[in-house]
Amino acid sequence: MTNDDILRALTLITNPQNQKNIVESQLVDNVLINGNNVEITFKLTHSTKPLLHSLEKAVKTVMADSFGSDVNVSIKTLQAQPTPKAEKTIPLSGVKHIIAVSSGKGGVGKSTVTANLAVALAMSGKTVGLIDADVFGPSMPKMFGLEDFSPDTETIDGKTIIVPARKYGVKMLSMGFFVDSESPVIWRGPMASNMLNQIINDADWGQLDYLLFDLPPGTSDIHLTVVQTVKLAGAIIVSTPQQVAMADVIKGINMFRNDKIDVPILGIVENMAWFTPAELPNNKYYIFGKDGSKPVAEKYGIDLLGQIPIVQSICESGDLGKPTVLDKNSIQAEYFFNVANKIIDKLEK
Repeated sequence: MTNDDILRALTLITNPQNQKNIVESQLVDNVLINGNNVEITFKLTHSTKPLLHSLEKAVKTVMADSFGSDVNVSIKTLQAQPTPKAEKTIPLSGVKHIIAVSSGKGGVGKSTVTANLAVALAMSGKTVGLIDADVFGPSMPKMFGLEDFSPDTETIDGKTIIVPARKYGVKMLSMGFFVDSESPVIWRGPMASNMLNQIINDADWGQLDYLLFDLPPGTSDIHLTVVQTVKLAGAIIVSTPQQVAMADVIKGINMFRNDKIDVPILGIVENMAWFTPAELPNNKYYIFGKDGSKPVAEKYGIDLLGQIPIVQSICESGDLGKPTVLDKNSIQAEYFFNVANKIIDKLEK
């Protein structure tokens, strides 16, 4: 009876965790023979410790069958050193400030606000990126005139990297680049989250001052994916003035302030705050109510970053793929630049 004889016998025992034998699984650390006494030492990790009892029983059975019942077998264990974990890469580590733009409900102009803020920040001399994370209703391809854009890829260190679109000084990727624009996106939450993770981790974002996430309306798996994947500098909540919208704003505030999420809220942007006809530029008509966001902002200690009126050219410019802030001297662009400047002040000064 030699060490090799014993090791051959132990190959008859299967490790249930991987279906390999216990020798091949490197659970056997040492075999010591002293006459009819055999001491076998197992090297166990935290995950294999629960196997010890069944291992002892199987070893004694195999040893008795192979070498006779007069062999005395004793079992020892030692703690295996854990395998060093691969160094974890930090998603978007080259981005200084990551901002989530959210809304409690759809139809409030969240994507219009996000697109114009991104371009306004870029026109202010900042390096800017934009991720359209609105999986089921991506709007950015239309608003940037990139409906037919298909991202290129390149290989860096053996890894396939997605190259974002570049337009108006903004690096941008949208879920809309990867699906048929005329087909509904029928994905379960995990599928959508996996796609978003690819856009975050497998794209060439490089060094940016600001990266904006255009989130879906409401609260969803996508929101959780973003807050769990990247370190947000803060969130902006877009709303309209009517009271039914304010109820959803409060839900959004409570979501970001939840202990498990804990994201600072940079402020509220009130969109469609009033209507001004082109022929009556000094008139304001409060179609959805006046200053609806102000009481909520005051109650929750949140800044009202700005109020954006209903102006026909804002809608038209989005449909044409040319965000309205590109006309820098227009009155409607001024509203967005004011919000952009407040964001810069909050995060940089």
